[in-house]
Amino acid sequence: MAKLYFYYSSMNAGKSTMLLQSDYNYRELGMRTMLFTPKAYDRDGKGKVASRIGIQAQAYAFEPEENLLDLVREHHLQDSLHCVLVDEAQSLSRDQVYQLSEIVDQLNIPVLAYGLRTDFRGELFEGSAHLLAWADNLNEIKTVCHCGKKAIMTIRMDESGNPVQEGAQVEIGGNERYVSMCRRHFKETRRG
Repeated sequence: MAKLYFYYSSMNAGKSTMLLQSDYNYRELGMRTMLFTPKAYDRDGKGKVASRIGIQAQAYAFEPEENLLDLVREHHLQDSLHCVLVDEAQSLSRDQVYQLSEIVDQLNIPVLAYGLRTDFRGELFEGSAHLLAWADNLNEIKTVCHCGKKAIMTIRMDESGNPVQEGAQVEIGGNERYVSMCRRHFKETRRG
C-alpha cells in the first residue's frame, strides 16, 4: 500500500542527499521515478535536485499553481511510475499537498517529500504544515547545532553574518545565508 512520507529537518541535514539516494535505490531495481523541485529553487540550475556532497539529478521544475496530480497521472499513463519524490517540499501549496495525497490514494504510488519544517522566523511553511497534518509517515532528519545539541531551527544571516529577523519567507541560499541551531541558540539570536 502506497503512503505519503514527509522527511523534514532544518537546513543542512542532508534532505536532498537522502532524496537522491532513495531515487537511486528505486532506479537500481529497474523502477521508474519522477522527481519534482520548485522552479523558484534554481540555485543549482533549473530542474535539478542537487546535494552539497556533489550528486544531482534532473527533476521537473514545478510552479506554485501547477497540478502535480495531473502531471503524475499523465506520466504514469505513458510509463508506469513506482515512486514520486519531491525536493524542497516546504514550498508546496495546500492544494499541491492534497494532490500528493491523491497520487498515493488514487494512483497507489508512494510519494516521498523532503523539506524544511520551519522558516528562519520559526514559523511553519504552508507545504510543511499540510504535510505534517496529512502525511502517513513523518520522519525527522537530524542535524546538529554548533553546541552539539539537535538542531531544529534555522536562522538566516545577512551579508555581515548577523541574524535576520524580518524579510520574505523564502530566500534562496546555502551555508553562506543559513545556519541550523538548537532552539536555545535560535532564541538567543531573536533577543538581539
